[in-house]
Amino acid sequence: MSERPVPLPYADPGFVADPFPLYRRLREDGPVRRAVIAGGLDAWLVTRYEDGLAALSDPRLSSDVRDATDPRLAGQLPAFERESLMSSMLRSDPPDHTRLRRLVSKAFTARRVAMLRPRIQEITDRLLDAVVPAGRAELVADFALPLPVTVISELLGVPVDDRHDFQRWTDAMLVRGERMPDPAVVNEAWQRMRAYLTAHLGAKRARPGDDLLSALISAHDEEQRLSHDELIAMTFLLLVAGYITTVNLIGSGITALLTHPDQLALLRDRPDLLPDAIEEFLRYDGPVSPGIARFAREDVEIAGVTVPRGATVLIASAIADRDPARFPDPDRLDITRRDNGHLAFGHGIHYCLGAPLARLEGQIAIGTALRRLPDMALAVPPAELTWRPGGLRGPARLPVTFAAGGPAA
Repeated sequence: MSERPVPLPYADPGFVADPFPLYRRLREDGPVRRAVIAGGLDAWLVTRYEDGLAALSDPRLSSDVRDATDPRLAGQLPAFERESLMSSMLRSDPPDHTRLRRLVSKAFTARRVAMLRPRIQEITDRLLDAVVPAGRAELVADFALPLPVTVISELLGVPVDDRHDFQRWTDAMLVRGERMPDPAVVNEAWQRMRAYLTAHLGAKRARPGDDLLSALISAHDEEQRLSHDELIAMTFLLLVAGYITTVNLIGSGITALLTHPDQLALLRDRPDLLPDAIEEFLRYDGPVSPGIARFAREDVEIAGVTVPRGATVLIASAIADRDPARFPDPDRLDITRRDNGHLAFGHGIHYCLGAPLARLEGQIAIGTALRRLPDMALAVPPAELTWRPGGLRGPARLPVTFAAGGPAA
C-alpha cells in the first residue's frame, strides 16, 4: 500500500461525473487506502466489500465525530453538526444510539410506511400530470426532487408554504466538494432551520396530529423520551435523509436506464423486475459516494493494515459495491441481478431506518415514469449531464424528452 494519500479530485468535472474508474484503481491498489477527501481531510478508505461489511459492524469504529483526532475536522464542523447531529442516531454509539433507535422505531413503523403507498402514487401522478403535455421535462426539479420533499414534509406535518425554505436551508448545509462551503452561509442556514424546527415542534406539542413528528414527540420507553435537542436532531435528520438521498436514487436510477437502453427495454417489458432494479441502482450508482465515515476508537487492523486511533475511516460503499470478489461483472448494470446485498444503506446497527420508504418511493416514481413517459430519452448527451459534487451523489439536472400526452395514470 502506497503511503502517499490519493486526493479525490472534486474540482475535476470528469471525476464528479464518473468517479468509478478512479474508485476501481483505488480498490485494486489495496483494501485500505489513504486518501484526501472533501474539505482536504485525510481518511482511510476501506475499498473492498467484505472488509467494508465487517467495518460497518465493528464497535471499535465509532460514529461519534468526537472520537476523531484530526483537529481540522472539528474546526470544519459547521454549527448544525456540532449542535444537532451530535444528538442524532447518525453520530451516536450505544447505549445512546440504542435508546434513540428504539424510540424512533416506535414512531417510524413499517405499517406507517406501507400506508403511504396510495399517497406517494397520488403525488407522483400529479407531478407527472404537469409535464406530460409538454413532451419534455427537467426530471430533477420537476419530479425527482418535489416527490420526496412532499412525502417527508407530509410525514412530518410541515405545511406546504414552508417546504421551499427547509429545502433551501438543507441544500446550503449539504453542499460539499473540493473546498468546504462558507461557514457563515452554512451556519446561517442552520440557525434558520433550528428556529423553524423549534417553533414547529412547539406547535405540534400544542396540537398533535396524525403525523410522524407528533408520534416522535409522544414516543417513550420506560419513561424515557426524546429530549428537545434529540427531537430537533431527529427531525432534521429525517428531513435531510428523507429527501436528498431519495432524490438521488430516483435521478440516478432513471439516468442509468436511459444510458442502458437494453435494461430500459427489459424493465418496460417486465415491470415485475422493478424491486430488483431499485436494488441494482443502489449498488451500481448509489446516492452516497464514496461512503460512510467512522472514527477509530483505538488502533484497528483492517485487512492487514493498522489504522491509527482517532483516524477518519471512510467505508467506501460506492467502491465496495463494485467489488468483483462480491459481485460478478460489477461494472455492468444488470436489473436481473440476484443476491444483491449492497452497502448503499449501510449495515449493522446504523442500517438506514428510512430504507423501506426510499425503496417504496423509488419503485413508485421510476415505475410510474416509465409507464407514463413513453419514448423517454435524454435531451442532452450523457457527457453533458451535471452531477452533485462530493458526498451525496446524483444528477443535478436531468433534462429528458418523451412522447407528449402519454398514457393516463
